[in-house]
Amino acid sequence: MTDCGCRVSRRTLLGAGAAGAFAGLVGDQLATQLAFASPSYGGDVFVLLSLRGGFDGLSAVVPAGDPAYYAARPGIAVPRKQLIGGDSYFGLHPALAPLLPYWKGGSLAAVQAVGQPAPNRSHFAAMEELERAAPGTSLRTGWLDRLMGGLGAAGAFDAVSVGGAMPARVLAGPAPDLGLTGIDRFKLSGEGHGRPMADTMAALYAGAPEALARTTAMTTSALATAATLKAAGYTPANGAAYPDTELGRALRDVARLIKANVGLMTACVDSGDWDMHENLGTAAPGKRMYDHLADLAAALAAFARDLGPGGLGRVTLITISEFGRRVGQNGSGGLDHGYGNAMFVLGGGVKGGKVYGRWPGLAASRLVDGDLAVTTDYRAVIGEILRARCGLTNVAGVFPGVSASTLGLVRSR
Repeated sequence: MTDCGCRVSRRTLLGAGAAGAFAGLVGDQLATQLAFASPSYGGDVFVLLSLRGGFDGLSAVVPAGDPAYYAARPGIAVPRKQLIGGDSYFGLHPALAPLLPYWKGGSLAAVQAVGQPAPNRSHFAAMEELERAAPGTSLRTGWLDRLMGGLGAAGAFDAVSVGGAMPARVLAGPAPDLGLTGIDRFKLSGEGHGRPMADTMAALYAGAPEALARTTAMTTSALATAATLKAAGYTPANGAAYPDTELGRALRDVARLIKANVGLMTACVDSGDWDMHENLGTAAPGKRMYDHLADLAAALAAFARDLGPGGLGRVTLITISEFGRRVGQNGSGGLDHGYGNAMFVLGGGVKGGKVYGRWPGLAASRLVDGDLAVTTDYRAVIGEILRARCGLTNVAGVFPGVSASTLGLVRSR
């Protein structure tokens, strides 16, 4: 099947034996309202932005008050005079300037020295553990899938993965989810004038057993909803201008889904190419890290502006990455795989303008094999957000053996 702009979960949405048959179905006669959505959900839309490749949190949220930072990075450290936002100890990279209004306005915060329970410098293994989030157990589902099950997700648009990447392992499991490369490309491959494939499929499964009938109706209704959104078009609000990047386009579609009230509970978006072993560069335009951070900030700022204060008030977005980078720069002007990292949290319920977490220090005796130590489990941070903003009552059901953090970085709904 050629790329149809959508990836419907084969785990639940299509049901056993229907693999691939309904991906991209759309028919004009089908209801344009999403079937089987979860209208009772009253929590935030939780947006997970994965910074794949190993994000360098020490470049983004700079510990300027720690002299060991500048000693370890003589060629790539961000000069104190260029830092923005932050506080007396930390500062933000200047390329994050588009986000400064949200930092100052209290809707953007950071958490430093955050990460997984144990170091893991393998991209594949670390990302698998990050998305499974259940070390020491036999669980093979993704933690976002477990969250959706705990919140009672039942509709195609409850959990959505947006962008070019395949649906993440974080969504692996029985809860329904939908993957789409873009709303405006959401259709059945081969569907066209004189080829009513959706009509044919709908007729074929009319009167089918409940399991197939339900999943078929869910799929066709979801795609009909997407067709309605496509026909309506979309203009971002408040003068928001998304960058013409994969991340910008994906966040634009997430905002579009949020404002269309299709039942969205969570969305996953990826941003790659953070694996900077060489030529990370100084804090200046045209340098690799600077330009990557600038693109990230432009996309996030457009997303926040598009939603506006009211829309952002019912959204919480977090960034995660499989690991951080080494404290000391290497001989190629870059940074090898490390451990501790930084997270960003953006949303109307965030107590922003602050760096959270216990800072362990960068002195040699404080490092873990040359890496920033982890003092806060990323799962505990997410657990605090999910409990306060999404109504999750059983954090351990999503993250086994983990209690929500008490950082106080978000207000309860």
